[in-house]
Amino acid sequence: MNTSLSLTERRKAETQLDIARTAARLFAEHGVAGVTVEHIAAESGVSVRTFYRYFPSKQDAVAPLLNVGAARWRAAIEQHDDGDLPSAIAAAVVEVLTPDDDRSRAELDEVRGLLKAAHGDPALSTVWHRVNGEAERQLAAVLDEHASETASVFAVRLLAAAATDAIRVSLEHWSAGEQDAERPAVLARRAFTQLSRGIEGLSA
Repeated sequence: MNTSLSLTERRKAETQLDIARTAARLFAEHGVAGVTVEHIAAESGVSVRTFYRYFPSKQDAVAPLLNVGAARWRAAIEQHDDGDLPSAIAAAVVEVLTPDDDRSRAELDEVRGLLKAAHGDPALSTVWHRVNGEAERQLAAVLDEHASETASVFAVRLLAAAATDAIRVSLEHWSAGEQDAERPAVLARRAFTQLSRGIEGLSA
């Protein structure tokens, strides 16, 4: 089956991501309360009608940006998988949260600014937690494909929860700190090691 996106679907996804990045930047610069849908649409070069075709609210507009990070994270785990899922996850944590070029550094800064804005906006915080919940479910499916035949469903779900929460809590802690706070890759790897220690049922 051909699972590639059509040209129309790719353009739609690109437009949504452009709007998401614009919304994240504006929220970081002005606070959520200081930004309107009209402002986001104008800065993105789309009409308000187009904005509402894609998103029900200004807070929901950032979801595509967060989803890109989650997809990159799952791909990194598959790349590092060598039969030892905890080790693959730990390596992927460091890779994804250690920017190695200007674009990845900018994306991490976008997430930091977005989370700072979410601290004072319950609706934006809800979007963040919703995206993380979906990321956990999708990660569990990826881990299940790579787990040994003897791994229990419960253990795989715990591992997915540990991985997702390690990144979520570390990014939240990092975003709330000073600019020179401990880097999120260091925080997340340590958090994952602590959260995943003692999970039984991953191997025979």
